[in-house]
Amino acid sequence: MRHRLKIRTKVLLITLAVIAAGFAYLFFRIRTGLNSAIQVQKLKDGLYYMEYNGDYGFDRFLEQGGADSDLEVARFVGKDLLGGLVIPGFKTGKFGCSTLTARNEKGGVMYGRNFDWMECTAMVIKSKPANGYASVSTVNLDFLDLGTEYDPDKILSRVISAASLYAPMDGINEEGLCVAVLMIDDPEATDQDTGKPGITTTTAVRLLLDKAANVEEAIGLLEQYDMHASAGMMLHLALIDQSGRSVAVEYVNNEMSVIETPVVTNFYLTPGEKYGIGTAQSHTRYDMLMTHLSEQPVMDMEDMKEAMASVSKNNFGEFASTEWTVVYDQDTGELRYYHRENYDDYMTFSIE
Repeated sequence: MRHRLKIRTKVLLITLAVIAAGFAYLFFRIRTGLNSAIQVQKLKDGLYYMEYNGDYGFDRFLEQGGADSDLEVARFVGKDLLGGLVIPGFKTGKFGCSTLTARNEKGGVMYGRNFDWMECTAMVIKSKPANGYASVSTVNLDFLDLGTEYDPDKILSRVISAASLYAPMDGINEEGLCVAVLMIDDPEATDQDTGKPGITTTTAVRLLLDKAANVEEAIGLLEQYDMHASAGMMLHLALIDQSGRSVAVEYVNNEMSVIETPVVTNFYLTPGEKYGIGTAQSHTRYDMLMTHLSEQPVMDMEDMKEAMASVSKNNFGEFASTEWTVVYDQDTGELRYYHRENYDDYMTFSIE
């Protein structure tokens, strides 16, 4: 009896050792893969830059039917990129934002974007999928959750870095398409159910950056999917392309609507029952930017920066801040990032 117990104990220990070794091997492979694909640089406190040089699986995400929720996105990322060992979380939180489109003196397109939120850890990401366009996008890392403070030297933070490719708040691709997510203060959230493959708001941003060259292609792609709101919030998209076409894409009663507009803030622009619903301050910012545009329709990068600075959060005495401002000149391809309303200092990036 004692002999059999010893044998069973040995078998159990061997089995546990094999399982542990298997997990250790998978963890090592994931860590090695992430370390080779990810290059992270700290730019400032609360701001990082990453170049992702590997396959992040987005084509596989689309081929398997996309996702109907942030949780499904997290499960796919956990399985596809992280071997099923870690499942990242997606958190919620209200945020503001403004976008503006204008022309420069040569007739080219100028673009500005403010992301307004509580103080957060942000990351600028340069990526180039094998089957898509290169882009520079921006992520609020606080929307991703593994229960640990971000530190690029730690494996869990590198997991967040990889998952962040599926959670961009805005971005610009090599064809000059600009995409941004903006919140609408409406308790109703988009949740289409027409039998099409599903996509969430943040993965829609990734889809458009990777696959669309202009606004027309972007709208055509969105029409192929059922949209499901990320973070449980009502969101709309601002799209601008190389031709200067600038639109807001909204979902009213789960029906997609496209409105031509050079300015987008945080209220519905679609005519009808929902028009104007949103924050009072977003109407003020919208009016300020429209006035700015009418008085100065031709802008350079400094002019665009000043326009976006005029509607940054500190001007309204709020606790929240404008965490980043992006200014983009499509003629030169130059991107300038201003962090936390320090408009005397910027970082320059290029999509090339």
